Amino acid sequence: MNEPTPIRIFDTSLRDGEQSPGCSMTAAQKLRFALALAELGVDVIEAGFPASSEADRNAVRSIAREVRGSTIATLARCHEGDIDACASALEGAAAPRIHVFISTSPLHREHKLGLSREQVLERAVMGVERARRHVDDVEFSAEDALRTEPDFLAEVCSAAVAAGATTLNIPDTVGYTTPSEIRALFEYLRANVHDAEKAIFSTHCHNDLGLAVANSLAAIEGGARQVECTINGIGERAGNCAMEELVMALRVRAHYYNASTRIDSRRLVPTSRLLSRITGMAVQRNKAVVGQNAFAHESGIHQHGMLKHRGTYEIMRPEDVGWSQSQMVMGRHSGRAALADRLQALGFNLEEAALNRVFAGFKALAEKKREVFDGDLEALVLGADSAAARGWRLTRLHVSTGAGEGDTLPTASVQLLDTDDRSVSEAAVGDGPVHALFAALARATGVDLDVESYHVSSVTTGDDAQGQAQVIARVGGVEWTGSGTSTDILEASAHAWLDIANRIVRTGREPARTPTHAVPAAALA
Repeated sequence: MNEPTPIRIFDTSLRDGEQSPGCSMTAAQKLRFALALAELGVDVIEAGFPASSEADRNAVRSIAREVRGSTIATLARCHEGDIDACASALEGAAAPRIHVFISTSPLHREHKLGLSREQVLERAVMGVERARRHVDDVEFSAEDALRTEPDFLAEVCSAAVAAGATTLNIPDTVGYTTPSEIRALFEYLRANVHDAEKAIFSTHCHNDLGLAVANSLAAIEGGARQVECTINGIGERAGNCAMEELVMALRVRAHYYNASTRIDSRRLVPTSRLLSRITGMAVQRNKAVVGQNAFAHESGIHQHGMLKHRGTYEIMRPEDVGWSQSQMVMGRHSGRAALADRLQALGFNLEEAALNRVFAGFKALAEKKREVFDGDLEALVLGADSAAARGWRLTRLHVSTGAGEGDTLPTASVQLLDTDDRSVSEAAVGDGPVHALFAALARATGVDLDVESYHVSSVTTGDDAQGQAQVIARVGGVEWTGSGTSTDILEASAHAWLDIANRIVRTGREPARTPTHAVPAAALA
């Protein structure tokens, strides 16, 4: 096989991605995420659209000054003011790029711009030439390229190259095309654009028909050497090509595509989680590569195969994208082999008779719960009524919060019973009610958790719906997951936190400090 063809990764999470409803970011958040993208190995970071707002200009300025290792690009219409705003915002960038665009399709020319083909061509040339006065690296995009007449698209691209464009982007702006169409278009353009070898061809695919990644891969087959994409596939309407999916497709199918990127794939999951925390937009569980179920297995048949050889049901290693390991989800479809393996991981090596007893209890419990957690399994092994299985128990909870100047800080107070039925009471303040609650629980139990993820979802419907809280925490380099359910989401959150704390104490991974304010339970009567 020949040397792999390098593919540039152009990330537009901070521009196209941020334009999607619910994904707006502050300047500080944009800078934080841009630094993460540079660490990920992104070649080009599209930092924003400076002409759109002062906030965007400020964000781009800070990114241009502080981010190194990636080209920093800004977007501009083929308007003098837009282009000059980009140049101003990019001052201080080590590797600046101005990305100019204009619509080229008949539909956009007539109804959006009110311009003829000749006028569009003239503006495209003006935009590229003005951008070249400021920077050497200029990208030109023909908006709605996939619905543009191929001959006119080739003419516009030829003029852009002659004017100084170094990258030609051929975007499927509305997610309309198919893999065979876009592959053929790139082949046509490479053959018909004058001096095509002087520019890098780029693809920018939207996901309106769910084909963004497939179309981007087909564009690579047609000669594209840059892919414009976003983390988690965020973007206008149904989003953009998801970077994590494209990168791993090129990696897993390396012998087919013979192409590679600079992306450190081990940073994909952490970067995905960072974006979710910043925007508040959760990743669907069954999302490829970075979704919670991407390396999760519940079927007994699949679990049995995985225990024999992970290649039976996994085409990539979870560690290669940033997950710690594959997950065997214990539920109604799980079998004895998966249960025995999970119990062994929890430190329980059971004889056949004991395993049969626990398996019967597990099956009965799995019929009542969608997922059986580690805490449930430990209770089945130890006996639900044993002090070791019970651990810390929540007996009382009070949380207060407020917003606005003059309001008190969010506070939480908790009362717990330990394994000896002694009562422990503690209180704490925090940045929010959940933060205060977790701080109070840490003071009461003496267990410190480094919470990495917190999620609440509804497990039933109606006014009295049950809420399920899930907490993912890391202690001593080990990741722990806890779950709690209640009609009160704060109580569910407390149970999820205690689920982890109890298992840490039981396994002796972190000795609990002596809690304060411990009094006999009888004293509270």
